[in-house]
Amino acid sequence: MSLMHLSFYSAFTLSMLGLAFHRTHLVSALLCLESMMLSMYIALSMWPAENSMTSSTLLPILMLAFSACEAGTGLAMLVASTRTHGSDHLHNLNLLQC
Repeated sequence: MSLMHLSFYSAFTLSMLGLAFHRTHLVSALLCLESMMLSMYIALSMWPAENSMTSSTLLPILMLAFSACEAGTGLAMLVASTRTHGSDHLHNLNLLQC
C-alpha cells in the first residue's frame, strides 16, 4: 500500500470515527460528513490516473455535485433545527416528537 492510499484511508477512517464519537452538535456531524466526502473525492480523482482509465473521469465530478447537494441540505437542516429548537445539539432533536 502506498503512502497516498494510506492517507486516503486514514482520512476517511478518522472522519468516520469523528462522526461516531463526537455527536454533540449537528455542525460537527456535518463537518465529519464533508471530510468523508472530500477524502472519497480525492481518492476517486486519483484512481483513473493510477489505472490509466479515461472512462471513469466523470465519477469525481458527479460525486462533487452530490456532495454539494448534501452540504446544502445539511446546512438547511441546521438552520431549520436551530430556528425551531434554539440550538444545534443533537440530543435536543427527537424524531418521535415531530
